[in-house]
Amino acid sequence: MPNSFDPSSASGLDAEDIRHIERRKRLLGPAYRLFYRTPVKIARGEGVFLYDDKGHQYLDAYNNVVSLGHSSPRVVDAIKEQLDILCTHSRYMQDGLLDYAERLLATFDGEIGRTGCVMFTCTGSEANDLALRVARHRTGKRGVIVTSEAYHGNSGAVAAISPSLGKHSTLDPSLRTVSAPDSYRIPLAEIGPRMAAEVAQQIKDLERRGDGIAAFIVDSVFSSDGLFVNPTDILAPVAEIVRKAGGLFIADEVQSGFGRTCDHLWGYSRHGVDPDIVTMGKPMGNGYPVAGAIFRPEVIEDFGRDMRYFNTFGGNTVAIAAARATLDTILSPGLLTNASKVGGTLLAGLQQLGQRYEQIGDVRGTGLYYGVELVKDRVAKTTDIDVGLAIVNGLRDRRVLISATGPDANVLKIRPQLIFSEANCDQLLDALDKTLAAI
Repeated sequence: MPNSFDPSSASGLDAEDIRHIERRKRLLGPAYRLFYRTPVKIARGEGVFLYDDKGHQYLDAYNNVVSLGHSSPRVVDAIKEQLDILCTHSRYMQDGLLDYAERLLATFDGEIGRTGCVMFTCTGSEANDLALRVARHRTGKRGVIVTSEAYHGNSGAVAAISPSLGKHSTLDPSLRTVSAPDSYRIPLAEIGPRMAAEVAQQIKDLERRGDGIAAFIVDSVFSSDGLFVNPTDILAPVAEIVRKAGGLFIADEVQSGFGRTCDHLWGYSRHGVDPDIVTMGKPMGNGYPVAGAIFRPEVIEDFGRDMRYFNTFGGNTVAIAAARATLDTILSPGLLTNASKVGGTLLAGLQQLGQRYEQIGDVRGTGLYYGVELVKDRVAKTTDIDVGLAIVNGLRDRRVLISATGPDANVLKIRPQLIFSEANCDQLLDALDKTLAAI
């Protein structure tokens, strides 16, 4: 796992931290991972900042779960107020549940926004798991196509369609992958035709083996593949090919949705595609576990008739209160406009650093989501995981938190909260400048 703590290096930590890590391993087991070469012990958060147990302040430029900032007052108040009144599931009539579903659907473009329906879960993994179940039930087929380093969750079914989980993670035999739209190495005009051709080829292979195509599922900013936001004309032709073969197009908005791209509330909208299913998670409740999926009515009809679905905590009254307050805040006047402006400042600053430091091969992104690709050689464009992780950890030492992504973990993953300010940008860029200079 990129940017994870190596327990064999614990000897460099103080005695208290070593005791904590040993206790954690004993109580939680070996599968959990800590971030950073020197882990951070977080005690509290406020706005765009986290604070460790000694009171040191860290600029959080990575956490898109709390996209409105840590301990957002409006969301916290909504949760407290609802928890004082009632917390129960969706099998009772609840106006708040319907009011939120109606408001949420109104934010979606195209047919799915006009006629779609919502099903609520607790996490994005559950939402993608449900979407996969519905797609396979609707089509009667099993095949799934994703990009080569896709991540769609950690339930058994969606972990099996998430190649980014590593070479030891078992993949579904009915899974096929296509190349990521690598705009750094592939001419933009070639990306769309190449992806469409690869999808068509994989569909033929699935049909030949008797699986057929149930769904193509994609994160429209290709976060785990290394973050590729352009060109934006590649997904609509893919959706057409998939539908002609009897499959469904699923837009995974867990990372790209809820205003992350700033110019659109939903990442798929940048591509002008109308999905059959949209999944949501992470920032939906600004840290409270709420997620869901939206379906075209004809897609969910058979599933609703033939199957029973119930999620004890999905769509509970407190979760809906958190989701409603989060959506209202995101849609409040000026927030996304300001986020887009700050994102422009961040992009310009990253590009300026790219002109000064040879290690930076490419800067790409949109809204408040950016990737900085580190290379050994700008001409050969060879990836440099060592420099990438050195920068992530160097920033951590300067109390700025980001992470890394891409197949070689050589792409700096920068995704600040939507409330990031120009001053926060300056702090991030200054720390990055000093870290690059030190390297």
